Amino acid sequence: MQFSKSTDYALHALIHLGHSERRNNIGIKELSTTLGVSESYLSKIMSKLRQDGIVRAVPGVNGGYELARSTDQITFLDVIQVIEGRQQLFECSNTSSQQHRLLAEEGAAQRDHECSGKSECLVEKVMNGAEQHLHQYLREHTIQSVLDMAFKRCNHEANKK
Repeated sequence: MQFSKSTDYALHALIHLGHSERRNNIGIKELSTTLGVSESYLSKIMSKLRQDGIVRAVPGVNGGYELARSTDQITFLDVIQVIEGRQQLFECSNTSSQQHRLLAEEGAAQRDHECSGKSECLVEKVMNGAEQHLHQYLREHTIQSVLDMAFKRCNHEANKK
C-alpha cells in the first residue's frame, strides 16, 4: 500500500496552517513555496480539503486558506480519506475458487459438521482486521499531535545545548 504525493502535500500543508494559526490565513503562493509544489497542483489538493470542511478559503487580495477545524480535530485518517478516497483497501475476489470452498468446508466441518452456504473469506478477514488497526492508528494521530511532537523535539534539542 502506498499513499499518493497528494496526501503527503495535504498533511504538510495542514501542519503548516496549524503551525501558523496566529495568522488569519496563508496564501497559496506561500504554501506552494514552503512545500515545494506548484500552485495549481496544491490548489487542487486544497480544494478537496475545503469541500470536506477541513480548510476554509479566504477570498480577497490577502486571501488564502485557514483551518476550518482545530488541529486536534483533524485526524490523519480524515485527510487520507479526503485525498485517497474512502474505499476498502482489500476485497476478496477469490470466493468462488476451489481453495476458498475447501477452507470453508474444512472450517464448517470443524465447527458443527455443517456447511452453511456462503462463508467469509479468511484472507479478507485478516486483511480487514489489518485495515481496522491502520484506521484506528490514523484516527489517533492528528495535526496537533504532530505539532506537539515537533514542539517536544525542539525543546529537547534546545535543552541539550
